[in-house]
Amino acid sequence: MAQYFEIHPENPQQRLIHRAVEIINNGGVIAYPTDSSYALACHIGDKQALDKIRRIRQLSDKHNFTLVCKDLTQVSIFTKIGNDAFRLIKRLTPGPFTFILKATREVPRRLQHARRKTIGIRIPDHPVAQMLLQDLAEPLFSTTLIFPGEEEAMVDPYEIRERLEHELDLVIDAGIVEYHPTTIIAFEDAGPEIIRQGKGIAAMLE
Repeated sequence: MAQYFEIHPENPQQRLIHRAVEIINNGGVIAYPTDSSYALACHIGDKQALDKIRRIRQLSDKHNFTLVCKDLTQVSIFTKIGNDAFRLIKRLTPGPFTFILKATREVPRRLQHARRKTIGIRIPDHPVAQMLLQDLAEPLFSTTLIFPGEEEAMVDPYEIRERLEHELDLVIDAGIVEYHPTTIIAFEDAGPEIIRQGKGIAAMLE
């Protein structure tokens, strides 16, 4: 049975954030809010938790998984980030963007794209997500909470608990979060390219 924390979306309660991080560190899978949707997350080194998320979303190893980071310092540890990419990400974050970059050896192989050896990176602009990352002191493995066969993420944490109460260890309720897909920017040899236009606006690339 999933625990259920009501956390203020603008002024998160530190004691609840700390308890949420304890659940993550103990192998838990959580549903939490970002600036674009509710998402599922777990510790990046926990294979059982990752497998549970894959099972919930029915994801293959061809799916681009995402690490949610607190800042560019973490991004530079887990990705091969050049000067141009660094400047662009710094300009656009925190915000509703996902950046596809080559992964470093710090990223477990099971999280990398099987063929391209890439990883998605996010620095979300949401107080709850930011406080979780600050307390955890390392990235979260994360994926948008979209069920197989559906096109949009769930927006209501109460409904998330009803549907996944036996699959998750924690649901964080920070109110309704309307689904707006992130803008995905991939860094290829020819430079950055928008491969999905979403909520984030990167006028310099349009």
